[in-house]
Amino acid sequence: MKKLFFIFNPSSGKNSSTGSSSIKSRLWRIIDIFTKGGYIVTTYPTQCHMDACEKIRKVCSEGSYDLIVCSGGDGTLNEVIHGIMISDNKLPLGYIPTGTTNDFAKTLGIPKKVINAAEWIVDGEPFSCDIGSFNERYFTYIAAFGAFTDVSYETPQQFKNIIGHSAYILEGLKRMGSLKSYKMRIEYDGNIIEDEFVFGMITNSSSIGGFLSQDDVLLDDGVYEVTIIKKPSSVVELNLIVASLLNIKESKINDRVLFFRTSKISFYSETEIAWTIDGEYAGSEMEVSIENKNKAVDFYVKKPLPLTIELKED
Repeated sequence: MKKLFFIFNPSSGKNSSTGSSSIKSRLWRIIDIFTKGGYIVTTYPTQCHMDACEKIRKVCSEGSYDLIVCSGGDGTLNEVIHGIMISDNKLPLGYIPTGTTNDFAKTLGIPKKVINAAEWIVDGEPFSCDIGSFNERYFTYIAAFGAFTDVSYETPQQFKNIIGHSAYILEGLKRMGSLKSYKMRIEYDGNIIEDEFVFGMITNSSSIGGFLSQDDVLLDDGVYEVTIIKKPSSVVELNLIVASLLNIKESKINDRVLFFRTSKISFYSETEIAWTIDGEYAGSEMEVSIENKNKAVDFYVKKPLPLTIELKED
């Protein structure tokens, strides 16, 4: 029989009324699905921040497992991905999302219900997915700076448990009147942009924050979708920017919002700027280099994927 290492965040997806975790209450059923699928299952609940990263690095290095399955939110998935990427033996990965927004899972088409997601993994095939490097770290689907990027990790967990991803929107609205701009130089594909920016995101997902959406996203094409927002000069411009972000399309971008695709991009600023990767605080940096690692990790998914959309011609 094949061997499966199942790592899960016991606090993810906690129900505010019962206090029980959506994964813990269904743990035996998930293990039964994996066992019937032909796996000997080892389970491990994460103990603290970055515990998943170190544990998965060791699991990959041991070479005694055939598949890793991760259950948790975007932050837990980020830790697992980082552990796989720093290992010499990159094991394939299945994902059972139990977080608040689960952006990356939506793009992959993973079912929302944990039992269905477990069955999906057993019936799935490996799909080679791009992973991003952020200086010395790795991310799954987004690296961002500026307005609203602190919302995901500063929104109280109890608030997220009660009303879901709407908590992010409400928390973000509080920051609308205090947009801060950053003077930066951005370099990509021989291009240089210098200006004041209020927001930037480098993404590999069709859903951002549970409510922003992007067209023509492929998870294995070797490039990222980059959205950069210049400092608005008026409230009218700010409203146009917000409207364009709700459905990001090249044809709808105005002169305050830049959208392009690239495999590598660098940011240089005169002061330290706070960044997030996969919704988690990634520190404050003056220089950031981001690169797409094409088809770096295999995810177990059911094919055909719902995201295999051909890129439009320029």
